[in-house]
Amino acid sequence: MKRIEIINGPNLNLLGRREPGVYGSRSFDAYYDELKQHYPDVEFGYFQSNCEGELIDRLHAVGFEADGIILNAGAYTHTSIALHDAIRAITTPVIEVHISNVHQREEFRHHSCISAACRGVICGFGLNSYRLAVESLLMDHE
Repeated sequence: MKRIEIINGPNLNLLGRREPGVYGSRSFDAYYDELKQHYPDVEFGYFQSNCEGELIDRLHAVGFEADGIILNAGAYTHTSIALHDAIRAITTPVIEVHISNVHQREEFRHHSCISAACRGVICGFGLNSYRLAVESLLMDHE
């Protein structure tokens, strides 16, 4: 059984209520339940925090044991060298995920401080971006 950790950053606890025109009207909890049902042979872990240090601590905690990490760092994507360094410090591959297409949004969202440390980047497919990341990580282990 493969173990995949999903880590969500700031404001993603408000999915389903926050800017539904950008992020949709489904909560992450509802989507997460569907994701687990769709992949019964995957052991998922989930963590969300609005605090940068807690995200780093979680990366350290699972980054040497999990088979893959899906990270939506939210706004920290565009500002956090510390998250970049944490991703580089661990051995588990990390996929950077965004629900919206950040390149169609404000200019400051076009740059990611963490992309260079990640295995890949998926953005713009709504919550389906997470499923695409799962598929990518599973293909790495075939």
